[in-house]
Amino acid sequence: MKHSTIQLGDLPDEILMMIFKNMCQVDVLYSLIDVNQRLTTIVHDPIFTNHVTLLKHLSDGSICSLTDSMLDQFCSQILPKMNHKVKCLHLESSSMERILLAANYPSLDGLSLYENALTDLFKNKILSLTFNMNVNKKDNDREHVNGVIFQRIIKIFTNLQYLNFCPSSIWHSRISLKIFTENLASTTLLELHVTVNNFDDCLYLLDGRFNQLHTLYVNVADIQSSQQTINNMENLPNLKYFSLYSNVVTSAYY
Repeated sequence: MKHSTIQLGDLPDEILMMIFKNMCQVDVLYSLIDVNQRLTTIVHDPIFTNHVTLLKHLSDGSICSLTDSMLDQFCSQILPKMNHKVKCLHLESSSMERILLAANYPSLDGLSLYENALTDLFKNKILSLTFNMNVNKKDNDREHVNGVIFQRIIKIFTNLQYLNFCPSSIWHSRISLKIFTENLASTTLLELHVTVNNFDDCLYLLDGRFNQLHTLYVNVADIQSSQQTINNMENLPNLKYFSLYSNVVTSAYY
């Protein structure tokens, strides 16, 4: 009886799909995209591209970031080609910024962030943090991405007292808070420097969620009148210094 050798390319698409679904998603995307047109088409199926997990689960139950070489390929080659299909990202904290900035994700409506052991070790010890980033392109969703990062910083570093968010960039550092209002608060933060997208975001900062603040520097990227009702009547008894700055012209409150 003669033995025959079956190559991966000899299998029908349905069988390949079944095989790939039982493999690690990261490995499927990393190994098969751009191998050939047929495999690229298969792994661009929504099964593999709608919900993307870009981290590794270890045998002890912990998680870690992808290797630098894998991150390089995902950020430079893979994600920019499938960005419009991504609806949810599952990321590890240390690689979060790099992945979010790798492409614009117009369909993204879900984001899960996981902490690694190093973050867990230091998160209660960090009292002062200056967060900066280098941005080499204009991104229309910048304020949303920044809002995600800002919220995560507040949540992770539970004893944080001083935060300066992106001091070296004005336009690219702006954040939008309106979709994070329910889960954004700190009872330890004493001094905050931040650029917000509009005046509503400034009012959110003053609604009592940061009730221990004694110093607040706010740069407002855009001041427009709003019909939205924001509960900013809470007392901030510790607030001693408040700086509000904007370099744009407005007639909204004339």
